[in-house]
Amino acid sequence: MNLTNILNSRYATKSFDPNKIIPDEILVQIKELLQLSPSSVNVQPWHFLLASSPEAKQKIINATAGGYSFNEEKIRNASHVIVMCGKRELPEDYLLHLLDIEEQEGRYLKSEFKEQNHMARTFFVNLHKNEFQDLPHWIEKQVYLNMGALLLGAAVLGVDALPMEGIDFSILNDEFGLDEKGLNAVTVVALGYKTDDDFNSSLPKARLPLDEIVTEL
Repeated sequence: MNLTNILNSRYATKSFDPNKIIPDEILVQIKELLQLSPSSVNVQPWHFLLASSPEAKQKIINATAGGYSFNEEKIRNASHVIVMCGKRELPEDYLLHLLDIEEQEGRYLKSEFKEQNHMARTFFVNLHKNEFQDLPHWIEKQVYLNMGALLLGAAVLGVDALPMEGIDFSILNDEFGLDEKGLNAVTVVALGYKTDDDFNSSLPKARLPLDEIVTEL
């Protein structure tokens, strides 16, 4: 596998083939991408809605009302669409739940390591909640880290993808009752396989030159 070739070939898909469905064995790996993504202090402040049925995708389409109608067909024709959500709060019981999961997986060889990790994670959560007062934004950053892993991983798996911010997220929250679940919709990613006439697939990459974005020290 040549990662540079994959990065050069992936792009924001503009036209999905509605007749091509992601196989189950590939879908399992896509869900594992969501699960295994990195996050700051392993806080994992996310939840994902994986839509494949016409009914579920229609709820997402409803959030393209108004100025976002250009995304309607992309959502309808994609094999699967992921609504990437962030938690509204990170309460103590959630942080303790994370700690228990980590302990079950054998991450703590000594009990003091568990306590140290809990203190460190709590420190950063409270830092963003109380001092910086940007906890929702910090949580969104973690969701975007996950989306980056998803986009790259999907390309490795040969799945085409389109990240979307052209959505009315307040409508999306209402459609799925996310407020009551303590969640906010952050972004949407459509997944599937491109059509042969997708104009964007044949366009060359346009990126800033390396010497403009990288300084070797």
